[in-house]
Amino acid sequence: MVYEAREESLTERAQHLLRVLVEAYIREGQPVGSRTLSRESGLAISSATIRNVMADLEELGFVSSPHTSAGRIPTDKGYRFFVDALLKSERLANPDESELRRQFDAAGVSGAKLVASASQLLSNVTHLAGLVTLPRAQAASITHIEFLGLSDNRVLVILVFDDREVQNRIIQLDRHHSPDELRRAANFLNERVRGRPVQQVRQDIVGELKAAHASMNELMVEAISVAQQVFDAADQARQYVIAGETNLMGVGELSSVDKLRRLFEAFNEKRDILNLLDSSLQADGVQIFIGQESGYQILDDYSLVTAPYTKDNEVVGVLGVIGPTRMAYERVIPIVDLTARLLGTALNSRRTP
Repeated sequence: MVYEAREESLTERAQHLLRVLVEAYIREGQPVGSRTLSRESGLAISSATIRNVMADLEELGFVSSPHTSAGRIPTDKGYRFFVDALLKSERLANPDESELRRQFDAAGVSGAKLVASASQLLSNVTHLAGLVTLPRAQAASITHIEFLGLSDNRVLVILVFDDREVQNRIIQLDRHHSPDELRRAANFLNERVRGRPVQQVRQDIVGELKAAHASMNELMVEAISVAQQVFDAADQARQYVIAGETNLMGVGELSSVDKLRRLFEAFNEKRDILNLLDSSLQADGVQIFIGQESGYQILDDYSLVTAPYTKDNEVVGVLGVIGPTRMAYERVIPIVDLTARLLGTALNSRRTP
């Protein structure tokens, strides 16, 4: 998300004071007054002039006053302008970069375990919550589908990917299906989905079959219905790993028990977080969602910094850091960026069993 600079025209002085205010608030966590701005801005201007500039910034929505007599704090809009127009991401300090590289080099694990460890690594370095989506199963091609009837109209679905990875799903059907019906449905689907990745099956094959619904017999219609549940379940089985949630309990503005409870419930429920992470899959580098930009009310007080990671030059997942909107963006952004690149390099040098 890039700030549309044409919305308002800020003078260089206003931009400079906004940058000083945001940096001071990130550092101290307290509303910033005109005396602090005068001292830290390095500008030879009066307190009255600073107050006038702050009043203009507040009217434009870049800052707000939590109390009538207090200083100002940045709004989501102020943070967005800061990140897009004023921030110069620092190169990682040597200890941070060295620690990231050392931990990846020392991780003598492969595939999923290496990916899962990236969330803990991000948490350790940023002291926030780190999260990473596991590589999407859709990248693997379907080799074989088999159905096994269970009780209460449930069916065990056995999916084989690339002739080596086996995954099981249990789906609920509307009626009982005999073993012969399940076998014929599996044969019908195997002829059409073998060698195709899950994502393609969901988007193309199932869609094509639905379009031809009128010309199909009952077996085909039932097979399509089952296929939709199978591949929806495969998509919902996507997972992410999160580490360091308790780090957020030490952040003053997030320490409300109710806020933390709702956030941890969102972590456990996963769907909204996964949707947000998935929106970064096609991003070119780092994506930043500040406060209400996420579109999820539960994240209104948080920022999420994400980056996609690759294997064999193909994006397979997303990693990131979640923390307060008052996070040290100039430090967190390069950490997330470097971690995504290091994870991709490590995955390419290791073979997933």
